[in-house]
Amino acid sequence: MASQNSSLVFKVQRHSPELVAPSKPTPRELKMLSDLDDQTGLRFHIQLVFFYPPSKVGKDPIEVIREALAKTLVFYYPFAGRLREGPNGKLMVDCTAEGLIFVGADADVTIDQFGKDLHPPFPCFEELLYNVPGSDGVINCPLILIQVTRLKCGGFVFAVRFNHTMCDAVGIFLFLKGLGEIACGAPNPSILPVWYRELLCARDSPRVTCIHREYQQLPLENKRTSILHHRSFFFGPTEIAAIRYLLPCHLSQSTSIEVLTAFLWRCRTIALKWENPNQEVYLLGIVNARYGQCRFNPPLPSGYYGNAFVSPLAITTVGKLCSRPLAYALELVKKAKNEANEEYVHSVADLMVINGRPSLVSFGAESLRVLEVSDLSKIGYRDVDFGWGKALYAGVPEGYLMTIFYVSCTNSKGEQGRLAVCCLPVEAMEKFAEELNNLVKVKNKYKISMSNL
Repeated sequence: MASQNSSLVFKVQRHSPELVAPSKPTPRELKMLSDLDDQTGLRFHIQLVFFYPPSKVGKDPIEVIREALAKTLVFYYPFAGRLREGPNGKLMVDCTAEGLIFVGADADVTIDQFGKDLHPPFPCFEELLYNVPGSDGVINCPLILIQVTRLKCGGFVFAVRFNHTMCDAVGIFLFLKGLGEIACGAPNPSILPVWYRELLCARDSPRVTCIHREYQQLPLENKRTSILHHRSFFFGPTEIAAIRYLLPCHLSQSTSIEVLTAFLWRCRTIALKWENPNQEVYLLGIVNARYGQCRFNPPLPSGYYGNAFVSPLAITTVGKLCSRPLAYALELVKKAKNEANEEYVHSVADLMVINGRPSLVSFGAESLRVLEVSDLSKIGYRDVDFGWGKALYAGVPEGYLMTIFYVSCTNSKGEQGRLAVCCLPVEAMEKFAEELNNLVKVKNKYKISMSNL
């Protein structure tokens, strides 16, 4: 179930970074971000990586993608601009058409050398996505950085870093999907982008109508300092079925994501070995306003690429979470998720204006007490096709200390499932892996296999 990449060292020859601007003139204007976009907790960059196998396409991915980028930015021209900060910290995009940063590179490594299973963490990732000096700020900096690295086997790696205030995981997917379509010869993205950020701005008469514990400001505590360890864990149908065997019948209709999240939250808390059983711990579950009960009526436009999610909070104590059955954790996960609806989203936007854009609890407290779970597995990143077919792996290159990412994955046995991409202090990671591997005992005890799913 667990995967750790062996150490791999390789050399990368980078071309000079360049700015890629829209291929045609675009409007010069100021565009306001929504009040979900410009909250303090989103003012950072997110990285994604895509691995593509060798192909007989016979074209240069660097040239194809660079040319397609210029054409795609005609439609997504705000990405070619720069963020400015207005009164009261309000962010806006100055659509200057300066462009995003593009880097081409060559590496003396084959895709097979990254391992039988392409799982994070990826060795030498800083070589696959070069941090161009001066590019990683939020204000007055390029909004996207892309590196395309050709491998000596004929495959390539596409890596991207984007400013989170501009878009969420779905939003960057829409941009990359459109980029792939244009790289394959389409005249425009199949889903045209729309701005409409006013849909997620505070109301004319802002009013906080819901309880938002996720923005409570907690006292700072002494942080645990340790060497951090990154690791991925695979959960296929048999692993999810094994977790379900630990639950009572009345929770059998819970989604796989809910079940997995409850299980990992509990295992992670056990692994951290908190001394005080009354210590509060927190789970931030991301709920997107495009889907499910949180979906707007009428729905957000299909081309909306701004941030459209909220993070309702589950709270309990270490003692309760670790000593009670898994059903307790699952009910907390479901309760928090069910709090999020359209009114909840509007209430968050209003809160940002009324309370001066407070940070999420994870930015104001000792981060190990907080776990955020981000499900990227259903977005479709692996389907992004630049003309070389689908990606072998598409998702985050590593986890964050306070975040577990779920990424769609096919393992070396051909099993479809999800990777849980994690980061913990090294001693806690050992205990965490031990807790997760106890699923093997559950599978053996109940003889769970694909045949009885």
